[in-house]
Amino acid sequence: MESITGGKPRYHHGDLRNALIEAAVELAAEGGPERVVLREAARSVGVSPTAAYRHFNGQGELLEAVKIHGQQALAASMSEAVRVLPGLDDPGEEAVRKTEAIGRGYVRFAIEHPGLYRTAFCHTSAAEESDFTGLEAPDGSAEFAAFRELSDTLDTLVATGRMRPESRPAAEVAAWSVVHGLSLLILDGPLALLSADQRDAVVERTLTTIVAGLTR
Repeated sequence: MESITGGKPRYHHGDLRNALIEAAVELAAEGGPERVVLREAARSVGVSPTAAYRHFNGQGELLEAVKIHGQQALAASMSEAVRVLPGLDDPGEEAVRKTEAIGRGYVRFAIEHPGLYRTAFCHTSAAEESDFTGLEAPDGSAEFAAFRELSDTLDTLVATGRMRPESRPAAEVAAWSVVHGLSLLILDGPLALLSADQRDAVVERTLTTIVAGLTR
Protein backbone atom coordinates (compact mmCIF):
# COMPACT_ATOMS: atom_id res chain seq x y z
CA MET A 1 0.00 0.00 0.00
CA GLU A 2 1.27 3.47 -0.85
CA SER A 3 2.38 5.45 2.16
CA ILE A 4 0.01 8.29 2.97
CA THR A 5 2.89 10.35 4.32
CA GLY A 6 5.01 9.90 1.23
CA GLY A 7 7.86 7.95 2.79
CA LYS A 8 9.74 7.07 5.94
CA PRO A 9 9.55 9.83 8.55
CA ARG A 10 12.84 11.44 9.55
CA TYR A 11 13.59 13.50 12.59
CA HIS A 12 14.54 17.14 12.03
CA HIS A 13 15.93 19.02 14.98
CA GLY A 14 13.32 21.21 16.61
CA ASP A 15 10.36 19.34 15.12
CA LEU A 16 10.37 16.11 17.08
CA ARG A 17 6.66 16.17 17.89
CA ASN A 18 5.65 16.19 14.22
CA ALA A 19 8.30 13.60 13.39
CA LEU A 20 6.83 11.30 16.04
CA ILE A 21 3.32 11.82 14.66
CA GLU A 22 4.51 11.02 11.13
CA ALA A 23 6.19 7.87 12.39
CA ALA A 24 3.04 6.88 14.28
CA VAL A 25 0.93 7.47 11.15
CA GLU A 26 3.21 5.03 9.32
CA LEU A 27 2.70 2.50 12.11
CA ALA A 28 -1.07 2.96 11.89
CA ALA A 29 -0.95 2.51 8.13
CA GLU A 30 0.88 -0.78 8.63
CA GLY A 31 -1.41 -2.28 11.24
CA GLY A 32 -4.10 0.02 12.59
CA PRO A 33 -4.35 1.60 16.05
CA GLU A 34 -2.78 -1.38 17.82
CA ARG A 35 0.51 -0.64 16.05
CA VAL A 36 0.70 2.92 17.36
CA VAL A 37 3.18 2.56 20.21
CA LEU A 38 5.11 5.56 21.50
CA ARG A 39 8.32 3.62 21.99
CA GLU A 40 8.17 2.29 18.44
CA ALA A 41 7.58 5.75 17.05
CA ALA A 42 10.58 7.01 19.02
CA ARG A 43 12.72 4.15 17.73
CA SER A 44 11.62 4.90 14.17
CA VAL A 45 12.87 8.49 14.30
CA GLY A 46 15.99 7.58 16.25
CA VAL A 47 15.32 9.14 19.64
CA SER A 48 14.90 7.73 23.12
CA PRO A 49 11.49 7.07 24.66
CA THR A 50 12.35 9.71 27.25
CA ALA A 51 12.67 12.31 24.50
CA ALA A 52 9.32 11.22 23.07
CA TYR A 53 7.59 11.55 26.42
CA ARG A 54 8.58 15.21 26.51
CA HIS A 55 6.09 15.76 23.69
CA PHE A 56 3.37 13.25 24.58
CA ASN A 57 2.07 12.40 28.02
CA GLY A 58 1.50 8.82 26.98
CA GLN A 59 0.22 6.36 24.45
CA GLY A 60 -3.28 7.80 24.32
CA GLU A 61 -2.12 11.28 23.42
CA LEU A 62 -0.03 10.03 20.49
CA LEU A 63 -2.89 7.83 19.30
CA GLU A 64 -5.26 10.81 19.41
CA ALA A 65 -2.87 12.80 17.21
CA VAL A 66 -2.83 9.97 14.67
CA LYS A 67 -6.60 9.65 14.86
CA ILE A 68 -6.96 13.35 14.01
CA HIS A 69 -4.54 12.91 11.11
CA GLY A 70 -6.68 10.03 9.86
CA GLN A 71 -9.87 12.08 10.06
CA GLN A 72 -8.24 14.91 8.12
CA ALA A 73 -6.96 12.50 5.48
CA LEU A 74 -10.42 10.97 5.19
CA ALA A 75 -11.97 14.42 4.73
CA ALA A 76 -9.37 15.21 2.07
CA SER A 77 -10.32 12.05 0.18
CA MET A 78 -13.97 13.09 0.31
CA SER A 79 -13.14 16.59 -0.90
CA GLU A 80 -10.98 15.27 -3.72
CA ALA A 81 -13.82 13.04 -4.94
CA VAL A 82 -15.97 16.18 -5.24
CA ARG A 83 -13.21 18.26 -6.83
CA VAL A 84 -12.85 15.98 -9.84
CA LEU A 85 -16.58 16.05 -10.67
CA PRO A 86 -17.58 17.91 -13.84
CA GLY A 87 -19.64 21.02 -13.21
CA LEU A 88 -23.40 20.85 -13.83
CA ASP A 89 -25.82 23.61 -14.78
CA ASP A 90 -28.47 22.34 -12.35
CA PRO A 91 -27.41 23.19 -8.74
CA GLY A 92 -29.74 20.54 -7.34
CA GLU A 93 -28.36 17.79 -9.52
CA GLU A 94 -24.84 18.97 -8.74
CA ALA A 95 -25.61 18.69 -5.01
CA VAL A 96 -26.86 15.12 -5.54
CA ARG A 97 -23.70 14.19 -7.43
CA LYS A 98 -21.53 15.75 -4.72
CA THR A 99 -23.32 13.76 -2.03
CA GLU A 100 -22.64 10.54 -3.91
CA ALA A 101 -19.04 11.63 -4.48
CA ILE A 102 -18.20 12.21 -0.82
CA GLY A 103 -19.46 8.72 -0.07
CA ARG A 104 -17.27 7.41 -2.86
CA GLY A 105 -14.27 9.25 -1.42
CA TYR A 106 -15.05 7.86 2.04
CA VAL A 107 -15.15 4.23 0.91
CA ARG A 108 -12.12 4.68 -1.34
CA PHE A 109 -10.07 5.94 1.59
CA ALA A 110 -11.06 2.93 3.69
CA ILE A 111 -10.05 0.54 0.91
CA GLU A 112 -6.75 2.24 0.12
CA HIS A 113 -5.69 3.00 3.70
CA PRO A 114 -7.36 0.41 5.97
CA GLY A 115 -4.96 0.80 8.87
CA LEU A 116 -5.27 4.55 9.03
CA TYR A 117 -9.03 4.34 8.44
CA ARG A 118 -9.46 2.06 11.44
CA THR A 119 -7.28 4.40 13.50
CA ALA A 120 -9.42 7.37 12.49
CA PHE A 121 -12.33 5.75 14.33
CA CYS A 122 -10.55 4.13 17.25
CA HIS A 123 -11.33 4.96 20.86
CA THR A 124 -8.82 7.07 22.75
CA SER A 125 -8.76 8.51 26.25
CA ALA A 126 -9.13 11.99 24.74
CA ALA A 127 -12.41 10.92 23.12
CA GLU A 128 -13.91 10.51 26.58
CA GLU A 129 -13.66 14.29 27.04
CA SER A 130 -15.62 15.06 23.86
CA ASP A 131 -19.36 15.64 23.87
CA PHE A 132 -19.71 14.93 20.14
CA THR A 133 -22.71 12.65 19.53
CA GLY A 134 -22.80 12.58 15.73
CA LEU A 135 -26.18 14.34 15.61
CA GLU A 136 -24.95 17.81 14.66
CA ALA A 137 -21.89 19.44 13.18
CA PRO A 138 -19.34 20.17 15.93
CA ASP A 139 -16.93 23.07 16.21
CA GLY A 140 -13.90 23.60 13.98
CA SER A 141 -11.74 20.92 15.60
CA ALA A 142 -9.65 19.00 13.06
CA GLU A 143 -10.85 15.66 14.39
CA PHE A 144 -14.34 16.33 13.00
CA ALA A 145 -13.28 17.37 9.49
CA ALA A 146 -14.91 14.40 7.73
CA PHE A 147 -18.16 14.83 9.62
CA ARG A 148 -18.33 18.52 8.71
CA GLU A 149 -17.73 17.61 5.06
CA LEU A 150 -20.79 15.38 5.18
CA SER A 151 -22.90 17.88 7.11
CA ASP A 152 -22.13 20.75 4.73
CA THR A 153 -23.01 18.59 1.73
CA LEU A 154 -26.37 17.63 3.22
CA ASP A 155 -27.08 21.30 3.93
CA THR A 156 -26.50 21.97 0.22
CA LEU A 157 -29.10 19.33 -0.67
CA VAL A 158 -31.62 21.26 1.41
CA ALA A 159 -30.55 24.66 0.04
CA THR A 160 -31.01 23.47 -3.54
CA GLY A 161 -34.43 21.95 -2.83
CA ARG A 162 -33.35 18.33 -3.27
CA MET A 163 -33.89 17.39 0.39
CA ARG A 164 -36.94 18.38 2.39
CA PRO A 165 -36.01 20.47 5.47
CA GLU A 166 -37.94 18.10 7.73
CA SER A 167 -35.73 15.24 6.50
CA ARG A 168 -32.51 17.05 7.37
CA PRO A 169 -32.24 16.42 11.16
CA ALA A 170 -29.92 13.46 11.90
CA ALA A 171 -29.48 12.73 8.18
CA GLU A 172 -25.75 12.54 8.88
CA VAL A 173 -26.33 9.45 10.98
CA ALA A 174 -28.17 7.63 8.18
CA ALA A 175 -25.60 8.51 5.51
CA TRP A 176 -22.61 7.91 7.78
CA SER A 177 -23.93 4.55 8.97
CA VAL A 178 -24.33 3.32 5.41
CA VAL A 179 -20.89 4.26 4.11
CA HIS A 180 -19.12 3.21 7.30
CA GLY A 181 -20.88 -0.12 7.40
CA LEU A 182 -20.18 -0.68 3.74
CA SER A 183 -16.51 0.12 4.26
CA LEU A 184 -16.20 -2.40 7.09
CA LEU A 185 -17.99 -5.10 5.08
CA ILE A 186 -15.46 -4.54 2.31
CA LEU A 187 -12.49 -4.56 4.67
CA ASP A 188 -13.48 -7.30 7.12
CA GLY A 189 -16.68 -8.92 5.89
CA PRO A 190 -17.91 -11.06 3.00
CA LEU A 191 -17.64 -8.17 0.53
CA ALA A 192 -13.86 -8.56 0.80
CA LEU A 193 -14.26 -11.57 -1.52
CA LEU A 194 -15.69 -9.49 -4.38
CA SER A 195 -13.61 -8.68 -7.41
CA ALA A 196 -12.68 -5.01 -7.86
CA ASP A 197 -15.37 -4.56 -10.52
CA GLN A 198 -18.03 -6.22 -8.37
CA ARG A 199 -16.99 -4.17 -5.37
CA ASP A 200 -17.16 -0.91 -7.33
CA ALA A 201 -20.62 -1.81 -8.62
CA VAL A 202 -21.82 -2.50 -5.07
CA VAL A 203 -20.38 0.80 -3.85
CA GLU A 204 -22.10 2.77 -6.62
CA ARG A 205 -25.41 1.01 -6.09
CA THR A 206 -25.27 1.65 -2.35
CA LEU A 207 -24.48 5.32 -2.80
CA THR A 208 -27.28 5.94 -5.29
CA THR A 209 -29.70 4.13 -2.99
CA ILE A 210 -28.86 6.14 0.13
CA VAL A 211 -28.88 9.45 -1.74
CA ALA A 212 -32.22 8.57 -3.33
CA GLY A 213 -33.57 7.97 0.17
CA LEU A 214 -32.25 11.30 1.42
CA THR A 215 -33.75 13.21 -1.50
CA ARG A 216 -37.09 11.45 -1.93
